[in-house]
Formats: sequence, structure tokens, C-alpha cells
Amino acid sequence: MTDRPSWAPQGIDLTVPSVSRVYDYFLGGSHNFEVDREAARVALKAFPGIPKIGQANRAVMRRAVQFAVDRGIRQFLDIGSGIPTFGNVHEVAQAAAPGARVMYVDNDPVAVAHSKAVLADNPDAAIAAADLRDPRSILEHPETRRLLDLDQPIALMLVAVVHFLPDADRPAEIIATLRDALAPGSVMVITHATLLGPTPQAQRGVQEAYQRTTTPLLMRTAAELEPFFDGFDLVEPGIVPLPHWRPDSPVTEDDDTAALHGLAGVGLKA
Repeated sequence: MTDRPSWAPQGIDLTVPSVSRVYDYFLGGSHNFEVDREAARVALKAFPGIPKIGQANRAVMRRAVQFAVDRGIRQFLDIGSGIPTFGNVHEVAQAAAPGARVMYVDNDPVAVAHSKAVLADNPDAAIAAADLRDPRSILEHPETRRLLDLDQPIALMLVAVVHFLPDADRPAEIIATLRDALAPGSVMVITHATLLGPTPQAQRGVQEAYQRTTTPLLMRTAAELEPFFDGFDLVEPGIVPLPHWRPDSPVTEDDDTAALHGLAGVGLKA
């Protein structure tokens, strides 16, 4: 691929798929390249229900944001935010609580560039180019310091991002660094891929597809996620499949089972 779209920042490698652009494709977005779509097609061939997981992740994110707003939280730190699509954190939070402040963080240049364009006229939301693997760079980023008051409760959103951290990156330590910077009354939201759904073999095919990207996907169980919540009190119903985290309506057997391949949990810092 030699043609570079006008929205694509200079310097990005158009030959390597990006997880944020693949995710954008799954959610029906247009800010992705053919290399991303090819990786997505491989994953979809192994597991056609992937878009349902993306939609379920977004639904949990919306419910968790509302949970935070209902607790009086008016600040949000969304790490691994990806490419903005309809119903992003700032739209949900600011609709529920006008003036709520949202700090997005991503390490994908396309996600950062497009977020800046989307947020240009929003004084209460911003994007920083930083990496979850370097939490200090996020906490000390000038935009974070400008927009968020770390002495007041914050909702830390880690939606569909921790599963890109291998154990070698010490994700529990990364999360602990972020936790220690949060004021009492803060909440943390984690969603994560898991093999413990109805079709684990298909999910392994998805893992193989993500090996093509710069950030391979890992699956973890609910028990393996529990250490990430050290220092937080898990709120009911605990770490559960995405559709079962405080659903807006009862979950039935007719609901798509693909979403059971994702887990969600929310912790409260006392």
C-alpha cells in the first residue's frame, strides 16, 4: 500500500496492522487501512462474533461511566482509548454530567490525530500520546495535569486494553502505579478477553490473528484478573462476562453468546 489517506499521520507504518485500527474496523469505523482489514478478516474467519464483543465492551463502558457519574465522579482517565467512534466516554459522561472532564490516552498516532480533531471544540476533553506500559508518563503528562485533579476521585477506564499486556510487562505493577495516584473514591474499570466462553477454539484463532499486530492479544480468566484489583473493593457482581455486568435488561439465553468471551470488573478505591 502506497497511498496515504489525508487523515493518516506521517511516519506510521502502513504495512503493520494496529489493534486500535482493527478495533475501529470491528466497530464499523473508517479509520483503518487494508492491512488492518486483512488482519480483521482473519480474526473474523476464526470467530465471526468478534464485533459483538466490541459492542458489548462499549455497552459495559457506558454502564460503568454512568455508575461513576452516579457516585459523583466527574473526571475520567481512559487509557487505550482508540479511535473515537459514536458513544465514546466523553459523550456519555458529559451527557450525564455536563462539564465532566475526560482525558484520553493512546499510543497509536492515528487514534491520537483523529481524537484531536474530534475534541478540538471540547474544552473538557483531551488526548495524550502515551503508553500504558509507562504509567508515569501518563500521570505526569501536561494534558493530564491540566485537565484532571488527581486529588479528587477519577474513573480509570482500562477497557479492552490490559489484554495487550503480557505478564512480562508486569501489568499488576503498572495498574498499581495508576491506583496509587488515584484519590479515595475513585473507580477502576477493566474489560478483558477470556477463553472461558462457549467457543474457546475460535478465540485461539483470534489470538493467532492478533499475532500479526505489534501488540498480541492475551486471554485471562477472572481469577487471573483479580490481582489487578488489589487495593480496590470489587463492586457487585464482581468480575463477570460482559453482558452480566449490571445489564440494563435481563440477559437471556437468546442473547449473543460471543460477548461471553469478554470479562468486566469495576473496583472502588476506599
